Formats: sequence, C-alpha cells, structure tokens
Amino acid sequence: MKIINSIEELNTIYGAGLSPASVTKVTKQLTPLYREMIEISLFAALATVGPEGLDCSPRGDLGGVVRVIDDETLHLPDWRGNNRVDSLSNIVRDPRLALMFLIPGSNTTMRINGRGVVSDDEALLSSFEMDGKHPRTVVVISIDEVYFQCARAVMRAELWNEEHFADPAKLPTPGQMLKAATGDFDQETYDREWPGRAAKTMW
Repeated sequence: MKIINSIEELNTIYGAGLSPASVTKVTKQLTPLYREMIEISLFAALATVGPEGLDCSPRGDLGGVVRVIDDETLHLPDWRGNNRVDSLSNIVRDPRLALMFLIPGSNTTMRINGRGVVSDDEALLSSFEMDGKHPRTVVVISIDEVYFQCARAVMRAELWNEEHFADPAKLPTPGQMLKAATGDFDQETYDREWPGRAAKTMW
C-alpha cells in the first residue's frame, strides 16, 4: 500500500482544489450567524488531547449543548455520565480542544477550535440548574477559530433521512456489548434496568 508521508504530497493531490470560501469562512470569534447556528445546536462532539492520547466525547442538551457567553467564550456543562472524566482529565493538562456541532434537520455543521478550563465555581454551576440538579463542573471555552463545515458528508450519509435510521431491535444492546467485552456479565439485568436508571440520572 502506498503511503503519503509529506505535506507536499498531500498538496499535490488536494492543493489545487481549495476554494476561497474554505479559507474566508474561518473567523476568530463568533459572527452573529455563527452564534445563531451554535445556540440552536443540541449535540456536539468534544475532542481533546492528553498524555494518554486522544478522546472524543458526545455532549448533548435539549436546551442547547453550550451556552454562548460572548463572541469569544462558551460554557459547556458536564452533566451526569459514566464518571470516566476522560475529556476533563485531558483539558486540565492540555487546554486544546475542538467541537463539532450537529443541528438536527440541517446539513450544515459548525466547528470550533479553542482552549478550555474546567471550573467548579458554585455560582456558575447553579446557573445551569435543571430539575433541581446542576453539573459538577463546567468547561469554559475560549474560541480560537470558528467556521461552518461543508455539508457534503451529512448529505452523502442522508443523516436525517428516517428511511436510513437503524432499527434498534436489530442492534446489539449495551448489555450484550458489555458481556462480549468482559465475558461474565448479566446482560439481561443490565438491559432491563438501564432505561429506568438513565431516566433518573439524566441531570
């Protein structure tokens, strides 16, 4: 298999196809329209890097996945999860992060590259209160650059076309996957109890 080992080789293949819009769409802070897109997004993938390697974590919230503070700052609450804290562990040692926002029904995604710090400031946590609960920490994100992503990937996948939605009944369950990974595991009990446990620990 032929391997590409240099930027020069990549530029030979891709360089001539770079459109002006691919460069001019990148801004150092939110524009009003970029802000509108990000505020309506309910889901984002958070990418971080640390000494152990890379991490990409799903983040979602019905009220908007992040809170826009100003044109250069976002707040991302860390709601209940599995307590692995992979993303947070990376951020406290290396502040670099990236976010890709999905907007249900839209083929356009938004991307942010920036730096983050993890805060457990009491007033900040309380400002995100939901059903009497609040996140244990909030990631405060400083934006370095923001831009929208070409829609072709979402269009190729027909991501929002219900005809292509997977049938949950034909997919492996979490319990089945845990049993396959660990061997001795009570998958039936886990799958039976998981929906109720998740509903009680959403926030």
